[in-house]
Amino acid sequence: MSLNDLSDLNLNELVFSWVVIYGSPMVAVALLLGAMGVPVPGTILVIASGAFVRQGVLDIYTTPLLALAGAVSGDIVVYGVGRYARVWINKRFGYSSAWQKAEAYFIKRGGIAIYLTRWLFTPLAVPVNLIAGSSGYPFLKLLVFDIAGELTWIALYGGLGYALGPQWELISDFIANFSGLLVGLVILGGGVYILFRWSRKPAAKPASVAASQSPASPNPASEMQEG
Repeated sequence: MSLNDLSDLNLNELVFSWVVIYGSPMVAVALLLGAMGVPVPGTILVIASGAFVRQGVLDIYTTPLLALAGAVSGDIVVYGVGRYARVWINKRFGYSSAWQKAEAYFIKRGGIAIYLTRWLFTPLAVPVNLIAGSSGYPFLKLLVFDIAGELTWIALYGGLGYALGPQWELISDFIANFSGLLVGLVILGGGVYILFRWSRKPAAKPASVAASQSPASPNPASEMQEG
C-alpha cells in the first residue's frame, strides 16, 4: 500500500467517523468542501450516507436536504471564484477571437456539461464551475442545472447505498474507479476530436508559393507599346 493510498484511507475513515458522530450536518460540510476541490470522497460518502440512513444512523429527511445544500453551496463558491477571475481573464484574453468563441459556445451549450459533471463525470465538476464563472455563464441557469445534477447524484448514489445497506463498501471501489475511467475516456475523446479538427485544416501556403501562384498583373508599359 502506497503513502497516497494510506492517506486516502485515513481521510475516508475520518470523514465517515465524523458523519457517524455529528450526523447529517457533517455530510453537508464534507460535500461543501468536496465541491470546492478538497479531496473528500464525495460519491462514496453519498453511498455511505444512503446505507447509514437505512441503518438508522442518519435521518432519512434531513440527510438528502443537507447533502444537496452542501454540494450546491460548494459549487456556487467555485463559480464565484471563476466570476472574480473573469476580470483578469478578460484583460488577458478578452480580445482573443478564440476565447470569445469558446465563451459564447459554453454559454450556449454549457448546461449539459454542468448537469453531467454533477453526477457522472464528477472529477470535472470543479473545472466546469470555474469555466462557468469565468465565461460569464448566467448564475440562475447554472443554479438550475446544478440543482438538477446534484439531485440526480444524491438520488442515484444515495439510493444505491440505501439498497445495499451494510454491503455498501462492496461497490465503493468500483464506483471510484468507474468515475475515473469515464473522465479518462472524455479527455481521450476530446483530444482525438481536437486532433481530427486540426488535421482537417488546410495547411497555410508559404508567401513565396502563394505569390508564384497568383495571376501576374498586367504591365501598363507593355500594353501601351502593343497599342
